[in-house]
Amino acid sequence: MSEFIAGGFEIYLVGGGVRNILMEKIPENCDLTTNATPEQSLKVLEKYDPFYNNDFGTVSYEVKVDGKKELYEVTTYRSEKEYSDFRRPDNVSWGKTLEEDVTRRDFTVNALVIGQKDGKYELIDLVNGLEDFEKGLIRAVGNPEKRFGEDALRMMRAIRFAARLGFVIEEETLKAITIKAPLLEKISKERVRDELLKIIGSNYPADGVSLLISTGLMEQIMPEVLEGRGVTQGGHHTLTVLDHMIECLRNSSSPDPIVRFATFIHDVGKPRSQRYKCRKCGKMFRDLAEEMTMCANCGFEQPTRGMITFYGHEVIGARMAKEICDRLRFTNKQTEKIVTLVRMHMFAYQPEMTDAAIRRIIRKVGKENIADMVLLRIADRKGSGSKTTSWRFMELQKRIGEQLFEPMEINDMAVNGRDVMEVLNVSPGPVIGKVLKELFEEVLEDTSKNNKEYLLSRIKEVAKE
Repeated sequence: MSEFIAGGFEIYLVGGGVRNILMEKIPENCDLTTNATPEQSLKVLEKYDPFYNNDFGTVSYEVKVDGKKELYEVTTYRSEKEYSDFRRPDNVSWGKTLEEDVTRRDFTVNALVIGQKDGKYELIDLVNGLEDFEKGLIRAVGNPEKRFGEDALRMMRAIRFAARLGFVIEEETLKAITIKAPLLEKISKERVRDELLKIIGSNYPADGVSLLISTGLMEQIMPEVLEGRGVTQGGHHTLTVLDHMIECLRNSSSPDPIVRFATFIHDVGKPRSQRYKCRKCGKMFRDLAEEMTMCANCGFEQPTRGMITFYGHEVIGARMAKEICDRLRFTNKQTEKIVTLVRMHMFAYQPEMTDAAIRRIIRKVGKENIADMVLLRIADRKGSGSKTTSWRFMELQKRIGEQLFEPMEINDMAVNGRDVMEVLNVSPGPVIGKVLKELFEEVLEDTSKNNKEYLLSRIKEVAKE
């Protein structure tokens, strides 16, 4: 900041850096605002090798803080007019005063600035942001409907800040989000996805998701999850499908937003798979209206709740998860992980299962996903009101740990394709893969057979089969 002041310019720390200082945290990747034009900022910051590549007056440069590089951004005061795409201003003009810049910002807690005066730092609050910060309020600067009409993504940002900081959204701001929620469809799916993952990765993800639902934003993001609203579950469940999904997210101990996302939507397929099964004759029904019903097939009377089933919901859910991920532009790797966790979350364990069966479970889930699956299952248990674990679940985790370093893939075998070609005296071809696959099935069943001498002796015999 001193370089700008020495050059005769105003400059202030703004946004997250100020919030961190107020929370007695070290500010990182700071945002600064100045009355210097971008060209003047480039000149002032010349020794930092700055760069300027946007239309919004932002000059970026890197500084070393405690041996770590951090990106700082300096933006020229600006005023904005007309947001025809509900995301970016059609016209940007450089402002002359700090007040011009502050009053066009999104929320009061983001409009606090810190600057130097007579060699001392001082907090400047032009929008009562400090009072809102101390009260734990997220309030739009000025007219909230206007703010969200300028940039519809701000509605999700409001919820993100609330979920991250543990704040509540001020009443008029919350009302404006509900009114303007349909505008979110104007925002690119990538930006919506990024904000959603930040909410899910926050300190209070379940509260954030609940706000997305109550304001109507979830209808624009993932309407599929709303199908679980009011859907009763049977057995040990006391919550509806949607409420259970929210509680699972609340109880997720994973720091990974992708795993938390999978945890949240793991039961998304339940409403579409819901059926009613007579406990006496086994007849399945699509719809039942009464709390106590008589089976149309055998006449047996039973409570509706006791008949509820969700057979195959994990298969339907995995298909829905793929559609959601594709729509929100998740990466292929993220999509594969989410779909796998949703598809495999129902795998069953019995103490009499063999080690080979445990290894097959690990293979299906993926060694790289198995720890995340365990965390999902724990969240699922706690989200159902059960204890964190049970003797059976503890035993499963122990057995998974015992098998993790056993051969899980063809590449883990003591022989490879070159060995097969040498023994059979053949060139590369389909037979190589066939032999390796057959040998691996033996190894998966009995890992003691992952012995090069044994496997070499089996190659010719397996090739004949």
